[in-house]
Amino acid sequence: MLKFVTVGKEMPEKRAADQRKEDFAEIYGEYAREKAAEQAGRCSQCGVPYCQTHCPLHNNIPDWLKLTAEGRLREAYEVSQATNTFPEICGRICPQDRLCEGNCVIEQSGHGTVTIGSVEKYITDTAWDEGWVMPISPAEERPESVGIIGAGPGGLAAADRLRRAGLQVTVYDRHDRAGGLLTYGIPGFKLEKDVVMRRNKLLADGGVTFELNCDVGQDITLEEIREEHDFVIIATGVYKSRDLPGPGSGSAGIIRAIDYLTASNRKSFGDAVPDFDSGELNADGKRVVVIGGGDTAMDCVRTATRQGAVSVKCLYRRDRANMPGSQREVQNAEEEGVEFVWLSAPKGFTSGGPAGQDPAALEGVAVEGTHPDAVAGVMVQKMRLGAPDATGRQSPEVIDGADYVEDADMVIKALGFEPEDLPTLWDTPELAVTRWGTVKTKPITHETDLPNVFAVGDIERGASLVVWAIRDGREAADTILERVMTMPKTVAAE
Repeated sequence: MLKFVTVGKEMPEKRAADQRKEDFAEIYGEYAREKAAEQAGRCSQCGVPYCQTHCPLHNNIPDWLKLTAEGRLREAYEVSQATNTFPEICGRICPQDRLCEGNCVIEQSGHGTVTIGSVEKYITDTAWDEGWVMPISPAEERPESVGIIGAGPGGLAAADRLRRAGLQVTVYDRHDRAGGLLTYGIPGFKLEKDVVMRRNKLLADGGVTFELNCDVGQDITLEEIREEHDFVIIATGVYKSRDLPGPGSGSAGIIRAIDYLTASNRKSFGDAVPDFDSGELNADGKRVVVIGGGDTAMDCVRTATRQGAVSVKCLYRRDRANMPGSQREVQNAEEEGVEFVWLSAPKGFTSGGPAGQDPAALEGVAVEGTHPDAVAGVMVQKMRLGAPDATGRQSPEVIDGADYVEDADMVIKALGFEPEDLPTLWDTPELAVTRWGTVKTKPITHETDLPNVFAVGDIERGASLVVWAIRDGREAADTILERVMTMPKTVAAE
C-alpha cells in the first residue's frame, strides 16, 4: 500500500471520442489484474477514511482496496457485496468525483485520488466472470410476504435483502423490464443494459417474483396489494418532468428528457419505438439544445451526439463550477463535441420560421420549408451570478439587454423531476405526502402513515442518486426484517 507517493492516478483506458460517438457501448475499458492491484495499492489506508464516510452506503472501501492490492479478489468482492447490493452498477454510474473519490485524503493532498469506482467495477465484473456471484439461496423460507411497487434500484435493493432472509417477495412495475431508470433512463455508454439484465435474472433465479406491465392504480390497486402482502414498499421513483413556461413552450420539437432517453434505450433493446422512427425523439440531423445542468442533461447531450445531431448545445443558468452534474461527465461531453453555454437561461421559444422570429408573428402564417408549430430556436437571456441563495450557491441574475436566440430543431428539457400525485393516482388519500409531494415517512425506518407500508428512494427523498435509493431500500428491508424476526416461525412458505 501507500504507493501514491510513487505511482500516479491512472484511469482505465478511455476510447477516443470520435470512436465512441459511433455506438452506445461503455467508453471505459477494464483494468488488467496487475493495473487494478497497482491502483488499489495507492490507497493510504488512512485512519479516518473520508471516502467511506462520504459514501451513502458507507462501503468498506479501504478494506476491499487492500484486498485487491493483495490479489485477494474474491474476498474483495465479498466485502464489497456486504454493503452494496449492486457494486458493478455503482462502480459505473456513481458520481465518485462528488462522493468517495472527491473526498479521498490523497486527492486533498494533491496526489490524485484513488480510482475507487473503477476498482469497484473491476472487482465485481471479475466476480461475475469467475462465477462467484450466485443466485439467492435462503437458509430457510418464511411465510411473510412483501409487495414492492417499483423495480428501480431502491425496490430491487430491498427485494434482494428481504429474499436473502427467506421472505416471499413480489415486485410490481409498470414497464416490461425491471430496472427502472437503470434500464430505461441511463444510456448504455454509462451502463450497458446486459449488466442490469443479468442482475434482474439473478433476482428472479433467487425467487423474487416480477409482475411486469402492471400499473398500480390501473391494473391493481394499492389496497389489493396490501391485502395480498404482509408488508408493502413504495419505490416508484419520480418521473413527472418539471415544466418550462414561456412563449412558444408548446411548440413541436420541445420534448422531455425522460421521453427522449427512454426511446433511445428502447431502441437499444430492439423495441419498436414509433416516436423515434418518426423523428420526433431522434436527434439525427438536428440542431439540439438541452436545457439543464444535471446528470440527466449530460445523458441527453451525449445521446444526441451518438444519434447524429448536427450540433449539440447545453444551456445552464450558472457557471461550470456551480453545475450539479458530474464534472467527469462534462469533460466526456466536451470531448464528444458538446458545446456548453454557461450563464444562459431560456425565456421562450421561436417557432415556424427563421430563428429569432417572434412566434406570435407567425400565427396563421405558412412559411415555406417550415411548420408554424415547430420549434426554431430558444430565446436566451444571459445571466450573472449574484448573492448566495438559501443553499449557499450564488443565485443567477438576468443581464438586461443581452438576450439572443439560439437556433434549434430539437429542445430537450432536462430540468429535473417531481413526484407524481400518488394519493390521487392510487385513490388513496390517506397516504400522506410532504409539501413537495414526496411520500411522508419516518426517519430511518422509512414507514409511512399507513401501517406496514414503507417508501424508499426518490419518491421519499426527491430526485437523487441511485446509491441513495439503494441505501433506502436496504434500510426499509432491515426495518421489516426486525419486525419479522420477532414473529413466531411457522411452516415454510411454498
